[in-house]
Amino acid sequence: MPLIARVFCILLIALTACPAAAQKQSPSASSAPAVTIPSEEKPAPYDGQLLRLAEILGSVHYLRTLCGADSADWRTSMQTLLDAETPNEPKRREKLTASFNRGYRAFAGVHTTCTSAARQAEERYRNEGATLAAEIAARYGN
Repeated sequence: MPLIARVFCILLIALTACPAAAQKQSPSASSAPAVTIPSEEKPAPYDGQLLRLAEILGSVHYLRTLCGADSADWRTSMQTLLDAETPNEPKRREKLTASFNRGYRAFAGVHTTCTSAARQAEERYRNEGATLAAEIAARYGN
């Protein structure tokens, strides 16, 4: 199993939030339209680490694409992370997405061709991401 798959298996198992169960109205309830109250967005205690992880994913996504490797897994992993962590929290989702994009742009402004420095940066970032994912899972996992 590739490194990213292992990292995200650990991360997603640890971080997957169970959405609140929908409440059903009884047949005798009034026929007024249901009002959806958005869930209150509370930062998770690991949000700082999660933002850094999203930035790393963006960086690795750019660098892997630059060097000709298949990088679809990284974008898909980020989408899976967003879906698991922020199903009803648009502000947290925006922050994580912005962090991913910041990581992507940071390297796009520096590396325009695949070089040994770009490969080394990608490897360092992958290692940092794996460490972060393991730390989050170990500390906050169930």
